[in-house]
This record gives sequence, C-alpha cells and structure tokens, in this order.
Amino acid sequence: MDLLFLLVMGKPLWMWLGFLAIVLFLLLLDLGILNKDDHEIGIAESLRLSAMYIALGTLFSGFVWWQMDFDSAAKYLTAFVVEKSLSMDNIFVMALIFGYFAIPRAYQHRVLFWGILGVIVLRGIMIALGASIVHSYEWVLYLFAAFLIFTGIKMLVMADEDHEVGENGLIRFLRKHLRVTDEIHGHAFFVRLKDAGTGRVLRYATPLFLALVTIEIADVIFAVDSVPAVFTITTDPYIVYTSNIFAILGLRALYFALSAILHRFAYLKYALSLLLVFIGSKIFIADLLGWEKFPPAWSLGITFAILSVGVAWSVWKTKDSEAPGS
Repeated sequence: MDLLFLLVMGKPLWMWLGFLAIVLFLLLLDLGILNKDDHEIGIAESLRLSAMYIALGTLFSGFVWWQMDFDSAAKYLTAFVVEKSLSMDNIFVMALIFGYFAIPRAYQHRVLFWGILGVIVLRGIMIALGASIVHSYEWVLYLFAAFLIFTGIKMLVMADEDHEVGENGLIRFLRKHLRVTDEIHGHAFFVRLKDAGTGRVLRYATPLFLALVTIEIADVIFAVDSVPAVFTITTDPYIVYTSNIFAILGLRALYFALSAILHRFAYLKYALSLLLVFIGSKIFIADLLGWEKFPPAWSLGITFAILSVGVAWSVWKTKDSEAPGS
C-alpha cells in the first residue's frame, strides 16, 4: 500500500494510476463496444460522444479541486479549454489529410483511434521532458512564453494561407521507401499482395497507414505549440498531462461532429492566434505588475472570452456560406 503513495512527479502514484485506468477504460469502451465494427459515424452520434468527453474532462476538475485546491482546478480547466481550442486547428488538418488520401468516413475512426493512442504516449514523453527541463531551468518558461507570442503573431499573419498536404516531405519519403497500394483495402494498414513483376507475395502499406503516420507527425508539430502553452499556465505535470489527454480523448468525436461544418469556423484561427499571444504574455504581465503569478480565475475568464468572441464572430461571418463541394 505504501507504494501507491509514492510520489511520482509531485503526485502520489495512485493518482497517476487512477487517471490511466480511466483512460484505458474509455479507450476499451470506444474500440471494443461503441465502435467495434467499421461504420460511418454520424453527426448525432459524434455530438453525444463529444459531449460525454467534454463532460468527463470538466468533471475531472472537481477531482483536482478536491485533491489539490481551487487555483489548481482553475489552472486545469484553463489548460483543458486551451488544449481543446488549439485542437480545432488539428481538426482542419485531419480533414485535409483524409481528403488527400481519399479515406472513406467508415474507416476514419480507426485511423483516429490508433492516432490518438499514439498521441497519448508521445504527449506523455514530451510533457515529462518539459517538466524536467522547467524544474531544472525555470527561466525556460520565458522562452516558452516568447515562443507562444511569436507563434500567435505568425499564425495571425499567415491565417489565410492553406495547408498543402501533397507537398509534405514526409509523404514523399514514405512513398519512396515503402511499397504503397493505390487503393484502400478495407480497414487494413498493411496487406500482402502478389508483385506483378516477380510474382512474389510482398507486404504493402495502404493509404490508411500513410494517413495515420501523417496525422501522428501533424500532432507532434501541434504539440510544439500546445505543450508550452499549458506549461505557461501551470508547471504541475499532473495538471498538464491530464488536461492534455482529456482534451485529446475527445478529439476524434469532435472531428466527426465538426468536419461537416468546419467552414463555419473559418475565422476561429484568428481567435486562437490571439489566445496564444495572451497565454504567452501572462508571465510578462505578472512580472510587470509585480504579481507572483497571473490569477488563474482571470486566465480562465479571459480564455473563455477570447474563444467565445472568436466562435460568435466566425459563425456570424459565415452564416450565408455553404460547405465546400456542396
């Protein structure tokens, strides 16, 4: 029993194991029960799943409050909202990737499930490394903050530029070094086919696998923005990791809920840019005003305000627009 109270990155082992048990249960529920068969996930189903994940992520703040304090709960909620919001840009890229590889909606869930499973591991590694660096060199937080301000301004300036999936060097590399089929083979990532020239049976990757790898790499790129953003909100590894993972767990459901109406959020990227600038500037504002830290409740309120205005403005400006290809 003493082992369960062993401190791991500042928190008892049982808190980490309890959270990982929740994640494992949700993943098993997702793949083993709710989506064990390939099918096209409709908007109604995805909205229910998305609401469930958002509710669970929000309710977890109550556990953080109970075990820690109100400020920690406010930081967790701010980090959760920020990560959830930044994932909107990730959803835009996912839609482009699926469109480029012509992945049918019935198989998109499988790609996203394994993609998110990989993200959970990769984010854990990045957060553990980030926490270790921040613990040893606290001044790194100022570099994170400056990077976020720079990234936010860059996003604002380049908001109108389109992503070109086909120009991705990773895709060219994979196609050059792997045998890749031209068509989808059900939900398989790899298949064994007879080579037309030699007659030998060889292993081929499918476009589904290329989509999976591309989505994983895209998330690593997004994590370069989102992980420093959360560290400028709090340096507690438990809050950073749990808020990140709860936001990511619902990303798949959110994708299916929003993929059909992404054009209605065309202006949200401007709000996300301003949000990154705000998060990055908090540490400098606190120093300028002589505060020990930027008030967590203020941070949560301002985050909600920026995003609410961004969503409202985007929906209003696109009220007469139609989905691409409609």
